Amino acid sequence: MRNPFDFALALGDDALVAAQRLGEWTSRAPEMEEDVALANIALDQLGAARLLLTYAGELEGAGRDEDALAYLRDDREFRNCLLVELPNGDFAVTMAKLLFLSAYQLPLYSALAGCADERLAAIGAKARKESAYHRDHAALWVRRLGDGTAESHRRMQAAVDQVWPYAHELFAPWPGAPVDPAGLRGDFDAYVGPVLAEATLTRPADGWAPAGGRDGVHTEHLSYLLAEMQVLHRAHPGATW
Repeated sequence: MRNPFDFALALGDDALVAAQRLGEWTSRAPEMEEDVALANIALDQLGAARLLLTYAGELEGAGRDEDALAYLRDDREFRNCLLVELPNGDFAVTMAKLLFLSAYQLPLYSALAGCADERLAAIGAKARKESAYHRDHAALWVRRLGDGTAESHRRMQAAVDQVWPYAHELFAPWPGAPVDPAGLRGDFDAYVGPVLAEATLTRPADGWAPAGGRDGVHTEHLSYLLAEMQVLHRAHPGATW
């Protein structure tokens, strides 16, 4: 039976792993301005992760703070969706991932801002402003690449086709949660559909829908990501700066 701790942990893990992936673009983005933009989006996600993981630790009541939850859990203890742990791939894949994630996070955080849980409401009110920018930024690039050259169109369509199946897990029902993600699918489709159309991209058919992240069943990619993210903390436990 999932509880409020599980919900806060899942959202925090989504943001934490997304931040780590986006941070991998630092010094590698196609333009200097984009390098800064992706770093800032990664920092936004990290900020949300800190707030959510801190609250999750308090709900758990086991003495674990944000650092313990981020650095001292193994992959099977993480509850992030599979979408965020997928490798960045090329720039088109990263923009497809960011579009789908932000088109989910914006209505999620907006709904949380009005929920009965005061802590989650405060986090949602802050994070939704940042998510609106993330969504607009990703949509701009998806349109630009999809309706650009023949090569950029091919890559953007391939990226959408590759990432689309992982979007379905975002909207798995969560009865009893402050916000049930199943009720957000309409907002997601209402935004993503027109963006794909404007980008001259074809919306993939629904079919294979990998899942398991919310239950701790992940792809092999998460283990490698965590090994890099956690190595310093685990090598020097308890160290302070």
